[in-house]
Amino acid sequence: MKGRRPSSSSPAFGLLLVLVVVLGMGKVIKMGGAAPSAAQCHEERALAVTACMPVVFGKLPTPQCCERARVSHTECICPVITPKVAATIHDINRAVRLIEGCGRRVPRHFKCGSITTP
Repeated sequence: MKGRRPSSSSPAFGLLLVLVVVLGMGKVIKMGGAAPSAAQCHEERALAVTACMPVVFGKLPTPQCCERARVSHTECICPVITPKVAATIHDINRAVRLIEGCGRRVPRHFKCGSITTP
């Protein structure tokens, strides 16, 4: 699997998105008061996947992953959490534990796309 990036329908992609979304909740940064562009959102998602890839292989989030999660916009991530992506996430509680390991409180019942946190 070396050199491969998760596709938008893979469990790895789903877990990474959940990690980024939940870490980034409550700290959404508006760029100049306007919503990020489609290109900015695409770049944010690509950076998050790259920074958080070790999580997919059972590692803890790196400082870079936690930082990326803190600056990502929920409006960039939530729209891609479709029912198909959500179905690939088998353990939302694992994602919550990883997030809490980054020192971030996870709000209960936060809805992002097709996922609601426990």
